[in-house]
Amino acid sequence: MQMGIRGRVALVAGASKGLGRAVARGLAAEGCNLALCARGQEGLDATADEIAAEFQVEVFTRAVDLSDSQAAAAFAAEAIEKMGAIDILVNNAGGPPVATFEELDEAAWRGAVDLTLLSAQALTRAVLPGMRIRRWGRILNMTSVSVKQPLPGLILSNSIRAAVVGWAKTLADEVAADKITVNNICPGWMLTERVEELLANRAQGQGITREEALANIVDAIPLGRMGRPEEFAALAVFLVSERASYITGVSYLIDGGLHRGLM
Repeated sequence: MQMGIRGRVALVAGASKGLGRAVARGLAAEGCNLALCARGQEGLDATADEIAAEFQVEVFTRAVDLSDSQAAAAFAAEAIEKMGAIDILVNNAGGPPVATFEELDEAAWRGAVDLTLLSAQALTRAVLPGMRIRRWGRILNMTSVSVKQPLPGLILSNSIRAAVVGWAKTLADEVAADKITVNNICPGWMLTERVEELLANRAQGQGITREEALANIVDAIPLGRMGRPEEFAALAVFLVSERASYITGVSYLIDGGLHRGLM
């Protein structure tokens, strides 16, 4: 299927590794030019060089701490200046730390809000005027299965990612008349660096090996395995494509059947 986005410009946050990197590669494969950001410039440069060489697209990068809303907005403005427009925005800021409620102080909660919610709003605020003018745009928020089924030890993620979904659902209504869609993609367990950290944390906390921690998680997944980043990217690319022009305000699970709810 042709996605109809060749020549579009996509801004992908958190793109140096993991799911963000996979999405950037998926978009480049469809002919999108890219503006990529993450905390580390070295990882970004390696990703950009690889993508540009393989897919022959333009790639602009900048190291950005997305918990700083002003820095996020400045990056988006610079990307627009250099690339001419941002047609597709993929909000992705990684996950807040693993902790229980009693281990977290107010500063930790504010930090999670800055990283997970306000970064998405800052980037969206920067690119939305141009999308409105062109009457075409795609905003995709990378969240988690935890917005539908909270995960143990992830109280920050469970709480703040749910706020992202509420914001996105309301925004979808506000911008639909301008042919802009806003959706969320909610991964379950994907084999990324972040998940390896969670596995190590679980193993340490439960006094078991990493392999045992992995097996305990996989036992609860009907498809019997964790997902691959490229599988996640395939859904993300579809949701920001021309083919998904009638889909907005929706949160899509990609979790191997982990979530047991009806909706």
